[in-house]
Amino acid sequence: MTADSAAVSSLATLLDPPCLGTLVEEAAGAVPLSCLRPGDLAAWREAQPPPVIAWVASAGFRARAGETCLLPGEDGAPSGALVGLGEAPDRWALAGPPTALSQGIYALADTPATKAPGFAEAAAVAWALGAHRFDRYRTRAPADPPARLAWPAGVDRAAVARRVTAITLTRDLVNTPAADMGPADLAAVARALAERHGGTLTDVVGDALLAETWPAVHAVGRASARAPRLLDLRWGDEAHPRVTLVGKGVVFDTGGLDLKPAGNMQLMKKDMGGAAHALGLAHAIMAAGLPVRLRVLIPAVENAVSGDSFRPLDVLTTRKGLTVEVGNTDAEGRLVLADALTEADAERPALLLDLATLTGAARVALGPDVPALFCRDEALAADLLAAGEATGEPLWRLPLHAGYRALLDSPVADLSSTGSSPHAGAITAALFLAEFVSPETPWAHLDLFAWAPKARPGRPEGGAAQGLDALFTLIARRFGGVGEMS
Repeated sequence: MTADSAAVSSLATLLDPPCLGTLVEEAAGAVPLSCLRPGDLAAWREAQPPPVIAWVASAGFRARAGETCLLPGEDGAPSGALVGLGEAPDRWALAGPPTALSQGIYALADTPATKAPGFAEAAAVAWALGAHRFDRYRTRAPADPPARLAWPAGVDRAAVARRVTAITLTRDLVNTPAADMGPADLAAVARALAERHGGTLTDVVGDALLAETWPAVHAVGRASARAPRLLDLRWGDEAHPRVTLVGKGVVFDTGGLDLKPAGNMQLMKKDMGGAAHALGLAHAIMAAGLPVRLRVLIPAVENAVSGDSFRPLDVLTTRKGLTVEVGNTDAEGRLVLADALTEADAERPALLLDLATLTGAARVALGPDVPALFCRDEALAADLLAAGEATGEPLWRLPLHAGYRALLDSPVADLSSTGSSPHAGAITAALFLAEFVSPETPWAHLDLFAWAPKARPGRPEGGAAQGLDALFTLIARRFGGVGEMS
């Protein structure tokens, strides 16, 4: 396979993930899969013959979340299987069985749990994500292909497909090494999404950024041999409410001249995680046909080192006209976001969301799993938190504390990019971004990690999609007249 054909193949895989192939039409002989909570176990046992009861007891099955147990048949083949759901609702409970159970086709059996609203769709999504692998660079097929699940009756298959694709697209963009995910590669993915859904993509490249007034994007990306870009994807009816997504697209971050230590640079292929989330969310919105005018703005740059690198204490003029003194070249994400937010805000959207792997301070405060939410619109903040609660994707609101704004004062420019204090780094970064968004614009900033440091069922180590269901739910509720990401 040539390099070009490999790129085309990998792009197709991003938009049509193979893990969806583990959801199949029900076949004769499919193994019944009983999904049980601990409280369901006693009633289930009463309906079983003594040998089955003894078998399950000897296996130690107690219906804990993700726990599985195969039931032997008279011919040695499985006659059924059990999966535990645990006491509390767990959206990942059916993510483990695809690799924990033996190969074959399983079908959801009728149990009290499966009758709950939304259970079947959640089960199908978890199953497909549990089978997802990032295998672009593997030369050998897995020794044990995942088990398959028959499509549950009545499930909205299109909704399952778009949820799974949005999440795996986000993950795989983050997982792709920076050598194969530069600004032009990110543009190719955005273009493919636009073409699939009938949208358009404008791609402003290199020195054209200066001519079209994207000076901060150009300054951050000009040191790289791979030209910086501003990606502008548009989709939907102009008459519909404007929803704009801004995603930080730093495809690799060396730290610039204030070079990162090697340990901190190790994961910097994920510094375009905000852009990956914006594209994943955009796919879900377009695939669902939500009645919005969608715009996605992605400043795609590599923060590299060369004789043309921008320097500490340089003063940059942004698209808004505000001047910024560079405190540290490793705080480059907020600079490129400043230009993109200025353009987004100029259209007065009904909703503006920016997504970024922005600060280590947010991770110190909240760890790898919980995105930090900053929002000055109380109704929007409440809706976002409610959507996170409803989808099992919690967000945590941190304050845009006005008292810290003075920390961004500069003696020579309108503001400093990093400020004068080592404290409250996530808050001061969000306050910097707020300078480029009008107070009346419904805007929220999510500072996320986009990475899973350890593997869990359905969430392999590596690129992580965080909050996509919650964000889609918010947008659908506000503008689509529907609820969850279904």
